[in-house]
Parts: sequence; structure tokens; C-alpha cells
Amino acid sequence: MRNTVFVYSPEQLGYKFSDSHPFNHKRLTLTMDLLRNIKALDDDAIIPARIATDEELLLAHEAKYIDIVKRAGHGDLTSQQGEPYGIGTEDTPIFEQMHEASAQLVGGTLTAVDAVMQGQAQHALNLGGGLHHGFQGRASGFCIYNDSTVAIKYMQKKYGARVLYVDTDAHHGDGVQWSFYDDPDVCTLSIHETGRYLFPGTGNLTERGSGAGYGTSFNFPIDAFTEDESFLTIYEKSMREVFEFFKPDVVLTQNGADAHYFDPLTHLYGSMNIYREIPKLAHQLAHEYCEGRWIAVGGGGYDIWRVVPRAWSLLWLEMNDIALPHGPLPQAWLDRWQEEAPVPLIPTWEDPQPLYPAIPRKAEIEEKNAMMLDKALHIIRKDLINKEA
Repeated sequence: MRNTVFVYSPEQLGYKFSDSHPFNHKRLTLTMDLLRNIKALDDDAIIPARIATDEELLLAHEAKYIDIVKRAGHGDLTSQQGEPYGIGTEDTPIFEQMHEASAQLVGGTLTAVDAVMQGQAQHALNLGGGLHHGFQGRASGFCIYNDSTVAIKYMQKKYGARVLYVDTDAHHGDGVQWSFYDDPDVCTLSIHETGRYLFPGTGNLTERGSGAGYGTSFNFPIDAFTEDESFLTIYEKSMREVFEFFKPDVVLTQNGADAHYFDPLTHLYGSMNIYREIPKLAHQLAHEYCEGRWIAVGGGGYDIWRVVPRAWSLLWLEMNDIALPHGPLPQAWLDRWQEEAPVPLIPTWEDPQPLYPAIPRKAEIEEKNAMMLDKALHIIRKDLINKEA
């Protein structure tokens, strides 16, 4: 059995709205080139992403919606006609071969699922996935099809798996949460910037699930300007308690890299340090609770030059038990991409210090986050007290 597989096909780069759109899968090319430069990714570790079938997409999406996406990508639908379905909007403009490119990203995550669930590898990474805002019959937030939702439904149907979905993107993982809101066999955990300031405006503490699924939806909305220490405290405590509470068969992590200070679309003050620590704990707990079964996908991340390649490289290195690097990035990588980059590249694995001016409300933000954490985990702790009683 391989330790970890890297799922990728060049066709994944076809998921492209426009040259100026913030969602830019050139970050896949930049990340892979960085990993190759440090000799951490070779061809033997890469397996091709397949295209998801319509039958697989129907696990999470309506047939009419899939048809709308197909028509849009083949020039048979105007933006006005597609707008009720979230297609042809400013966030999700129409592009050629829209269905095929989107299905390729979903198929990449399903490829990762099969590799892990069939015992070909303990861990699998599909950086092209993580499109967590897609809904059953509507595109949203740059996401056409929701690969994580399809993958979880697929794991339930094919493998009878009990799945924990962990989302550390700065935006709430709304599409995945609502798909399993009443399902007791899927637990969703999302740490994100509060919806008071940021799309999609959901992910409140009170969103705990419904019916049989009540108590299996966990949201940790952190304050704008949250820094590393508070973020990681919430992450570690929530992960440990939710894993112990839910006891999953497999964990699927969404690894958006947009909680960093440099990200242009969010208001969090994370540094590269959180991207060192996030995969470490996921890795540890996957082995402790899931016999190592860990599927990881990409997600947000809109500073594709200074943040995403470093953050996603650290994820792959951790998945492979390779010591995380310090110091300078490979000069060959910097030389290759600096001319094209619109900003000066960060020349080291670490961020420059100081990364940003001191936050005047630091203590207040940390206190608010700590209170939020206690409220979010109250349902688990209350259940534990009742059991002990």
C-alpha cells in the first residue's frame, strides 16, 4: 500500500472562469512545481483524476441543474437563463466545457476516495477539489458542483462509511453542511470567519443539525482579524472533542488557504504557521480514529502566488511524513515564477516578520473566540456529563 497518492490531471486546469477571476487553478501548477523542486513529488505518486459520471453527480445534484450546466458550457444557455441556477453570475460566469471541467474536479475527489477506501493508499490528496459552496440545484461562491458532497454520498453508498468532514476554509462550508444537516452518519465541522462580515453569511453557532442529525453539525465562527494562536486553539480543541464524540470511519478535510493575512477576499490574520499545524493534527487523528483513512481536498485561496503554493505543499509533506521545511524556497522556483507574478514572491517557507501591524483588539478578539468555542462544544460536553451521570 502506498502511503499517499496525489490526484491530478491537466484537465483540472480547465476549470477557469476568466483571466481576471479570483478563482485561479494556476495555483495547482505553482504548487506542483514547488513540490517537484524540493523533490517531494514524483510521477509514481500521481494518479489521474477521472471524470465523474452523471449518475455520480446525481448523488448531490438535481438532473435539471446538471443539464443547465451542460447547456451553459456548450453555448446553449444565456447568463439570464442561467442566473436562477447561479450560472452566468459575477461569481460563476459561464465558460466553455463548464460541465466537463467541473465533473473532472468531482472525479478527482472520487478517485481519491476509492484509493483510500479500497486500501490502495492510506491518504489521498485532490487539490483541485474542495468546492464546498455548490448546492443541489444551484452554483454558488465559484463552485458549480460540490465534490465533497458527492464524495461523502458516494462513500456512504459504496462503502457504508461514517464520515467526518472538516473545513478550515475562511468561508463557511455551507453546501456540504446543508446536504447532511439531518444525517446522523455524517458530521460536519467548519472553522470560518463569522458570516457577519463574509460570504456566505451562514455558519452560526445555532446551526447544529436537525432531526436525527441534530448535534452533528459544528460551526466555529471566528472574529475578523483572528490571529494564529486563537485560530489554532479553536482548531485543536474542536478537532479532538469532535473526533472523540463522532468516531468516524474516515475523515475528509477541506484545506482552503484563504485564512492568511495576504488573502484578498477575507479578513483573518493567519500566517503560514496555521498551515503547518492544521494538517499535523488531522494526520494524527486520522490514524488514531480512522486507521489512517484521510482524504484531503483544496478549496479557497486567492493569493495564488505568495500563500497557496507554500500552504498546500506543507499539506502534502505532512501527509507523506516528510519533515516540514524551513528557510529559503528553491531559487529555481522563485526564478521561474517571479516575472509572471504581480507581487514579489515570498522567498522563504516562513512569512516575513512582522507580517502585519499589531491588532488593537487582540485581547477582545481572543476572548470572544474562546466564548464562542465553549458554546459550540457545549452540546458535546453536556452529553458527556449526562452519560457519566
